[in-house]
Amino acid sequence: TSSEEELHVLLSLDAEAVGSLKEGVNFKKSPEDGKCYIIFKSNNYFKACKNQCKHQGGLFVKDVEDLDAMTVKCTKHNWKLNVSTMKYVNPPDSFLQDELEVEVLDDGGLQLVELSPVDPWMADPREPLELQEGEVKVTYFTHACMELQFGERRFMFDPWLKGPAFARGWWLLHEPPADALDRLCAADLIYISHMHSDHLSYPTLKVLAERRPDVPIYVGDTSRPVFWYLEQSQVKLTNIKVTPFGVWQHIDDHLRFMILMDGVHPEMDTCIIVDYKGHLILNTVDCTRPNGGRLPQNVDVLMTDFAGGASGFPMTFYGGKYSDSWKAEFIKNERKKLLNYKATLVKSLQPRIYCPFAGYFVEAHPSDRYIKDTNIKNSAEHLNALINKLAPAIKTWTPQPGAVLDLGLALRDPTSSEAITNPPAGAKLYKDSWEFYLYVNELNSAIKSDIFKHQSWIQFYYTWAGFQNYNLVVRVIETDDKFECITDGYDYLVDFLDLSFPTKRPDREHAYLEIKNRIGVMRYVVLHGCLWDDLYIGFQNRISRDPDIYHHKFWKHFQAELPLCRPDWEQFQKQVFYIDESTIPLSDTGMGNDCALSGIDSGLILDL
Repeated sequence: TSSEEELHVLLSLDAEAVGSLKEGVNFKKSPEDGKCYIIFKSNNYFKACKNQCKHQGGLFVKDVEDLDAMTVKCTKHNWKLNVSTMKYVNPPDSFLQDELEVEVLDDGGLQLVELSPVDPWMADPREPLELQEGEVKVTYFTHACMELQFGERRFMFDPWLKGPAFARGWWLLHEPPADALDRLCAADLIYISHMHSDHLSYPTLKVLAERRPDVPIYVGDTSRPVFWYLEQSQVKLTNIKVTPFGVWQHIDDHLRFMILMDGVHPEMDTCIIVDYKGHLILNTVDCTRPNGGRLPQNVDVLMTDFAGGASGFPMTFYGGKYSDSWKAEFIKNERKKLLNYKATLVKSLQPRIYCPFAGYFVEAHPSDRYIKDTNIKNSAEHLNALINKLAPAIKTWTPQPGAVLDLGLALRDPTSSEAITNPPAGAKLYKDSWEFYLYVNELNSAIKSDIFKHQSWIQFYYTWAGFQNYNLVVRVIETDDKFECITDGYDYLVDFLDLSFPTKRPDREHAYLEIKNRIGVMRYVVLHGCLWDDLYIGFQNRISRDPDIYHHKFWKHFQAELPLCRPDWEQFQKQVFYIDESTIPLSDTGMGNDCALSGIDSGLILDL
């Protein structure tokens, strides 16, 4: 038996205690249970672990020979740990120290957090049975969508097979197999890792709901429900199974799976381990630190993301240092770091087979050509080449849509050319049309909603959003597709300290954001109560900030913590006649008066 995996807070420090941490190694004792922890600080970046040597459990003390304040020494056998890397340096190449999650709180404090139990897959381990040829097949469809066939059962991961993701910012790079939707509707069970629309695709699930609404769909028990938008989407799925973390879900005598939470985004991200006859397939999806960094070694198949580029930063930022050359250098360095991290992770976990996936999207809409050209992504081929160099025993697979891995054959002979069946010669691998007009017009239909005839929608919306008591002033500007101002667009200030709507920036010292949003997407997000990921991850805005710092509390709220039910616009329209419209003035920035309307009417959007 196994119990549900949970997050446990081991140590809490208030803002004052965090401020007193020195650069390098710090020892801190919990007042609750007297246990000691090590916190490494470097430029407000933190790492932490228990004060316990992995060799024989000895306590660490400061290493007096270490002038850089990076290593600690065990009092039992003088083993040394470099806390900046969590690697033991004496003896070298011996162990990696288990890290604790460090959660930096909005008030400046921090918590050290541990998942418990740390390795729930060890509950009831199974000896692997030999697989027959054709018994287990893994078929890549597109992006993060895989079909796993176990005997007669078919298990589907993250089906995004049609339509865009993140409003209109992401489109499928690969052409799914022609029968992909039929196979989705024939699946025995489906796993959806998280609520982002490149994994939970309502256009795809609409097809499923029309043909098999009762197919079991498994999701993790995240604090924001994965299917929070289901009712409003009007997609009629009837068998959503919210699943506790770290507990085996038994499908039959041979097949079971377990959903695990992410250590960095436990409110949203999940990953999955599937066990068939003792053979493990681990899919970490988009998790930043899946299961807090504790993962099973020597699984049969490991799948992870690899590409990078799944954020508006820095492509959508302007002003200050954000020149094209700075962005290009930053992106190049970040992609290289991600590539090396993934290669190191794969080497440390030593799977039999590795497959990079969940990074095959393209900014295909013509209006996003700048993003497409700037947002260079890692190549799966480059990552696999690096892994082949670092860990040649691991078989790597760069998937093509419709390609099939026969696990039994691959395990019997990793060098066998018969283990992977690629699509037939001449098969269409890359999409070249996306029905832009259909989806863009749906977004732009929000522009003419009656609610936007009344300025008081602004106060109503941000009151609904529920974010305040934070010293940030945001200027929001509605624009056309080229992020240029438009005659009929709103341009207003929101002061989140007291949730007021001033005509000019306040005299007090405050942080400032300027956000230009494409009018169709912004109004759709407002009208339907969508999360701002559609704007930010979807590249549908341009952002300037002063000072140039990331406002974690603001973005976390608008990207993950907005109310589950959309604003009550029916109630708003009843009230609107009793509200003095002059109480929420547009900012006196001088914008929006002499600008030409630039093709934002849904009737003028063309599929280029």
